[in-house]
Amino acid sequence: MIFGKVMGTVVSTQKSDGVQGRRYLLVQACRPNGDLLHECHIAVDLVGSGHGEMVLLSQGSSARQTQDTYQKAVDCVIMGIVDLVEEKGQFLYQK
Repeated sequence: MIFGKVMGTVVSTQKSDGVQGRRYLLVQACRPNGDLLHECHIAVDLVGSGHGEMVLLSQGSSARQTQDTYQKAVDCVIMGIVDLVEEKGQFLYQK
């Protein structure tokens, strides 16, 4: 899994992945404390995340194991919204 922050929306009028009723979001990878990295992903949003939220991404074959994405042409999904990241008793990130 990868931490990321939702940076925007990706709109596609034609697509062949077969996923209906889901948004595509632009997600920038980040560290557990929320510091942004240079890597960006386009992910299918499965949980209703919003702009600026820290999310959990799943990539590759794992992204195709959900009910909505099973055997579809999907490489990256948002599978969770992060509320809190704690390490060794210290909060690295809190929503």
